[in-house]
Amino acid sequence: QVQLVESGGGLVQAGGSLRLSCAASGRTFSTYTMGWFRQAPGKEREFVGAITWSNMRTNYADSVKGRFTISRDNAKTTVYLQMNNVKPEDTAVYYCAADLMGVGVGRTEDYEYWGQGTQVTVSS
Repeated sequence: QVQLVESGGGLVQAGGSLRLSCAASGRTFSTYTMGWFRQAPGKEREFVGAITWSNMRTNYADSVKGRFTISRDNAKTTVYLQMNNVKPEDTAVYYCAADLMGVGVGRTEDYEYWGQGTQVTVSS
């Protein structure tokens, strides 16, 4: 019903910036929420941030607040994760996810659709 494709991952120096994209296609609703999550080896998948499509309201994990910014591009049906001042601990596979019910924020179980993930590696 919904397909999500992340892109933009790669290698980046600590302190640098990286912009991830998540392109969505298929059935969506005006109330849906797009979330970003990440998972590093040995860790649970954790919430990074989310944006409510209809009103552009955003939420961020404390670990990235002030460094990462989520935005959307309605014309491209794309959500972005702008990562600034990246740190080695940001190294992870980053996933975008869609909650068509529009109730999900930071819980993985609230999101029905997931992208394949894109690797972000931050070097010291």
